[in-house]
Amino acid sequence: MAPLPHPMSPQDSLVAVMIAVSAADQSIDTAELVAIQTLVNHLPIFAEYDTDRIRSIGQTVFELFEETDGLDALFGLIRDNLPERLFETAYALACDVAAADGTLTQTELRLLEEIRYELGIDRLHAAAIERGARARHMTL
Repeated sequence: MAPLPHPMSPQDSLVAVMIAVSAADQSIDTAELVAIQTLVNHLPIFAEYDTDRIRSIGQTVFELFEETDGLDALFGLIRDNLPERLFETAYALACDVAAADGTLTQTELRLLEEIRYELGIDRLHAAAIERGARARHMTL
């Protein structure tokens, strides 16, 4: 795995979670890419973020997914570089990306479950976050 030019920032960790959810079903949908870009461009947490980092974070996620324990390594990186107070934010962003294309695959649902577990998201809080994502991505 190619080392990142500098350590992962909290924002890099959030981007990594979003990319991981998008790539979970082996295909990155255009709607999911647009959702990631929109979230990075508009949310205050990304105000000072260098969007050129998205590509290198994506490459890191893809390389980790090719390794046997890559998902565990990804969660380790995220926990090491993301303040605990932003764990729910990471889960909310993951839910928004998963819901962006209008369908949730079994692999996306399993990864969301794993994110909840790995980041210690309370079930009630997770349900509220999931309901909010579903409400934001409803279609007529």
